Amino acid sequence: MDNNQIEKIIRNVNANFSIEGMPLTNNDKNRMRDCLTGKITVEDTIKKLVDKHTVKRV
Repeated sequence: MDNNQIEKIIRNVNANFSIEGMPLTNNDKNRMRDCLTGKITVEDTIKKLVDKHTVKRV
């Protein structure tokens, strides 16, 4: 997938999220680029986000 296709996907996703009042952050866009270029898998990205946002009880 070339850079133009990746940026088009990100723009389309951002447009749809913006309609709902939730535009993508730069971090969101970078995560999408990393997934679309194969730097990291979608599964690994989801795992990192779940770990980051999970409340850890002591």
